[in-house]
Amino acid sequence: MTTARPALDPELRELLADTPLMSRLDAETLAQLRRFPSAPVDSLLAHRQVDRREVTVQAEDGVPIPLSVFSPANTGGNSGAAPCVYWMHGGGMVMGDRFAQIDIPLEWLDEFGAVVVSVDYRLAPEATGTALVDDCYQGLLWVAEHAEELGIDPARIVVAGASAGGGLAAGVTLLARDLGTPAIAAQMLICPMLDHRNTSTSSRQYAEGPGVWTREMNEFGWRAVLGDLTDDEVPAYVSPALADDLSGLPTTYVDTGSAEVFRDEDTDYAARIWAAGGQAELHVWAGGFHGFDALYPQARISATARRTRTAWLARLLTA
Repeated sequence: MTTARPALDPELRELLADTPLMSRLDAETLAQLRRFPSAPVDSLLAHRQVDRREVTVQAEDGVPIPLSVFSPANTGGNSGAAPCVYWMHGGGMVMGDRFAQIDIPLEWLDEFGAVVVSVDYRLAPEATGTALVDDCYQGLLWVAEHAEELGIDPARIVVAGASAGGGLAAGVTLLARDLGTPAIAAQMLICPMLDHRNTSTSSRQYAEGPGVWTREMNEFGWRAVLGDLTDDEVPAYVSPALADDLSGLPTTYVDTGSAEVFRDEDTDYAARIWAAGGQAELHVWAGGFHGFDALYPQARISATARRTRTAWLARLLTA
């Protein structure tokens, strides 16, 4: 039985009407999607004074992990002073690269002089289990170990990501807490993909039909990353909603849309951080579908969502 859905924001509804939506995601469709070119990072950098550096670090199994480092140009006298945003891209764990949604953290380079580091973690189904979150963690370790060289303040490293990247950011933060390193000042989780169980009310609301990201697409993404793992074998670092203990986490920002598949798992994650005595700020954007502000940054609701994140970071980084 179809469950009634919250109405879309009127402006977003008009924009979405002109957008071709997927009705399914399978191996064949994924192969086609992966043929699309990467995000046009050069055009995003063209009007900015940015130094770009490409780095490769080693995964635990020796596989190279590319990182892109974007630093404000002409800041040679401010070594160690800049905050850092460590970015994990979206794409359902199965697609995208380190330049996907990079316009979001580049706004924080503009606003705060932040150094932005984006990680090209391996994708499922070629990589499974903890490989994706481990890749992200190894990249974060490299950033922390090279803080002086990168000109960043090791006490102001923020991990951030959208969708699958938001889930990976949550997993990396749990892993860093449990291993005791590196220090993370905050985590920003943008419409994060947190729960492989895919059983929430919002998950069931956004099923059976085309969409930006539906319950069926979510099932495909999770099956790809979990491989042969059974439910009781899934680590919380991979599916962070499974974590029994959300205490001891850095201050957290969570946002999501009211009209998207991840709404309930995201709001629950913030509520469980509060229940554990932690600090979280939660925003549920009325009428927002999954990834609305990345797809349509010009929409009024998108601009408000992005401004609100930036204002939160400003409070955090200037405290």
